[in-house]
Amino acid sequence: MNQFGKAFRLSIWGESHGPAVGITIDGVKPGIALSEGDFETDLSRRRGGSAGTTPRKEADQPHLVSGVYEGYTTGAPLTILFTNDNTRSKDYSNLTHHFRPSHADRVAHVKYEGYNDPRGGGHFSARLTVALVAAGVVAKKMLPEGVIFSTRLVSVGGECNPTRFEEVIHAAQTEGDSVGGVVECRIEGLPTGVGEPLFDSVESIASHLLFAIPAVKGVEFGDGFEVATRRGSENNDLILNAQGHTATNHAGGIDGGISNGNPLVVRAAFKPTPSISREQQTFDTATGQIEPLMIHGRHDACVALRGAVVVEAVMALALTELALRR
Repeated sequence: MNQFGKAFRLSIWGESHGPAVGITIDGVKPGIALSEGDFETDLSRRRGGSAGTTPRKEADQPHLVSGVYEGYTTGAPLTILFTNDNTRSKDYSNLTHHFRPSHADRVAHVKYEGYNDPRGGGHFSARLTVALVAAGVVAKKMLPEGVIFSTRLVSVGGECNPTRFEEVIHAAQTEGDSVGGVVECRIEGLPTGVGEPLFDSVESIASHLLFAIPAVKGVEFGDGFEVATRRGSENNDLILNAQGHTATNHAGGIDGGISNGNPLVVRAAFKPTPSISREQQTFDTATGQIEPLMIHGRHDACVALRGAVVVEAVMALALTELALRR
């Protein structure tokens, strides 16, 4: 449902146009220095307003509601709240019966018998990723010293040359359209032994959280699907020393579901934002006919732009969960 984890348990809540969104984290170690200012660097990477992102601008000021006393975590559940101050719910009035294609509007309406909050996508909105980013900040503080994250956008709309990303996004936006993208997260300094075999492997737990990010439709570790085209002699990562360092890293730092001491490499594929401004012919439940749909509101032309820091955050969450189990 809306909870995840055993040793590091998350409970996410809120709707896009409700009063607030937030997350409660249970399993935070006591004595970690934590203030609202600690969240700013990662939250700023997620904010909208720049080219290709939503014009909706929220302050994204975190409020530490519980679990912190005199600047340190207490060990009690930590609750982080973000108010929603820049909403335009009227933009979604026609979507209660004329559902957006490839969006959660229709399935949410059916599953919750019409009682779901449709404004801005409600509980299905990417607005809730602000809470995941905040939780990721806390998770990073709980990982071993020396674990370093580097995350980047490696392709946009099929284009792999970063100098052309802005051009590709602008071209789609000019036509009232959107594009997808691929985010790569590289994690160095992770010790050997994080993860469990089979059901709780690094890949299993990380994928669970990565697919919880709205718009993520594909995940791969190391060389991913490309390994299926090789022979074993081409794909094997030859071990160079007692520390397990390898000549290549086709496996992406994971063997048998467990970190092997090499850089952990994961990529997440984001679909094009389904809320586009060009007219679409799609079924309207009010008329029982296929009707032209115009989507209003403020949306990303490439959600992967702001999705990069979310991928990084959920990888920190997954690794913290596994590290605490260890």
